[in-house]
Amino acid sequence: MHEPNQSFVTEFILLGFSLSPRTTPLLFSSFLMIYLLIILGNGLITILICLDSHLHTPMYFFIGILSVLDVGYTTTTVPQMLVHLASQRKTISFSSCVAQMYIFLVLGVTESWLFAIMSVDRYVAICHPLRYKVIMSPWVCGIMAIFCGLWGVISAVVYTIFAMRLPYCGPNKINHFFCEVPAVLKLACADTSVNDQVDFILGFSVILIPLSLIFVIYVNIFIAILKIHSAQGRLKASSTCASHITVVTMFCVPAMVMYMKPGSEATPEEDKKLALFYNVISAFLNPIIYSLRNKDVKKAVLKVIGRRGVSE
Repeated sequence: MHEPNQSFVTEFILLGFSLSPRTTPLLFSSFLMIYLLIILGNGLITILICLDSHLHTPMYFFIGILSVLDVGYTTTTVPQMLVHLASQRKTISFSSCVAQMYIFLVLGVTESWLFAIMSVDRYVAICHPLRYKVIMSPWVCGIMAIFCGLWGVISAVVYTIFAMRLPYCGPNKINHFFCEVPAVLKLACADTSVNDQVDFILGFSVILIPLSLIFVIYVNIFIAILKIHSAQGRLKASSTCASHITVVTMFCVPAMVMYMKPGSEATPEEDKKLALFYNVISAFLNPIIYSLRNKDVKKAVLKVIGRRGVSE
């Protein structure tokens, strides 16, 4: 039981990165440029998928959702980080911290499951090409997308409730660049062992189960690829799979390390690097790895440019 006169924090201070005053402008410029490129790259992918009917396929439907999620969760954290880099005041209210934590978790968990759904799409396309359009119908794709979103909402509610039910009575300095669950839990004025167990258990449902599903599916995909007689066909199938595996690895592996290790084993600097990787770097590289080097997307870009040139 807490003492009646015990005070609780009303705002947190985000310490961000440990930098010298000379390097702060460089870091601000770098993150601003990366953030603008994330908006531009993912926004371009989303617009092209909406405009070009040739991209109205299950694979690009999921890539479009991925682009929207990337823009969403980077926007949840990066603009605030830029403001704090540019000013002396680095505070965030308690309610804003909870909101940021929840929104980031919703989008992150949704993306984790979306990667698993995308691997199912690739499995059907490669192993059952003749039945692909029947199996991956718009209705089925919509149900899959809704499932990812609902799982994200439910998991985020559990994570946030268990994190914010604890008392926070000081200190109020979060050694991170945004309100992420592991960093906030270190400030709790109570035992967080139950939270560590909850995080580990939920980690199975939001990270390990999707990764296991992806692994099993890709084992079957690679077996099917080896049976393809055409060298060009094997190359095309392998290229699509390689892109997806790269994107999944960049996002899921750092997130798994972050959320499934005990809080006592985590160091703030390691946490910041991991969060930076799956929050910013993966969102920046996703359009390049997954779409912008794709022939279909290049054709769509040329078609939109050509259509614009004709109208002018």
